[in-house]
Amino acid sequence: ERAAGVYHRESRSGKYQLTYAEAKAVCEYEGGHLATYQQLEAARKIGFHVCAAGWMAKGRVGYPIVKAGANCGFGRTGIVDYGIRLNRSERWDAYCYNPNGKECGGVFTDSKHVFKSPGYPNEYENDQICYWHIRVKYGQRIHLQFLEFDVEDDTACMADFLEVYDSYDDVNGFVGRFCGDELPDDIISTGNVMTLKFLTDASVTAGGFQVRYMTMDLPSKASDGRNTTSQGKANFLSGKFGIM
Repeated sequence: ERAAGVYHRESRSGKYQLTYAEAKAVCEYEGGHLATYQQLEAARKIGFHVCAAGWMAKGRVGYPIVKAGANCGFGRTGIVDYGIRLNRSERWDAYCYNPNGKECGGVFTDSKHVFKSPGYPNEYENDQICYWHIRVKYGQRIHLQFLEFDVEDDTACMADFLEVYDSYDDVNGFVGRFCGDELPDDIISTGNVMTLKFLTDASVTAGGFQVRYMTMDLPSKASDGRNTTSQGKANFLSGKFGIM
């Protein structure tokens, strides 16, 4: 996810795996550097929200919160600041700054938008982790529509995949995980926020995807009265806890 040149990076093996030196190396490898506190706050002010603590410049650790929630940020907004760490071997994520880097994720507040996998229409690259955060006006819902979809096929979607969350982070509201080359069905949020996470492994790429969203003023209900979140024909891994 990227805003004002700032983006979040985690290890391919999961959250909180990077020492300070490793986090610094990740950012520099991509042509940037660790973001400063001021750069992270500037990004937060235009909608950058990540529920994961990461290294910043000068050994500082923290994370940006836009939307207050009980499960992230201690119920408040702003930069949750862990301060400058004396032990640089602690393992966190990383916040990088590179205003000229290839787009990989983003923060969207418009009423409609089309976003694409990195490099589309060319194939996406290996070892990518991208987040797209969508936040529209309170009282509206988000209608997500897949226009093109070609992600490495895997029965359990463990190699390359796109995950959708019915929330503003990848902690709550897991809707599903998608891969393959069949278009997933439309997905409609239960609220005014949604997150998409795209992760690729170290081998085999594919054509990527185009996804469009638009706002809805009224909820869309299935015949049984529940909100619709369909899996379509793509390989799909359902959420263990459904929509929270």
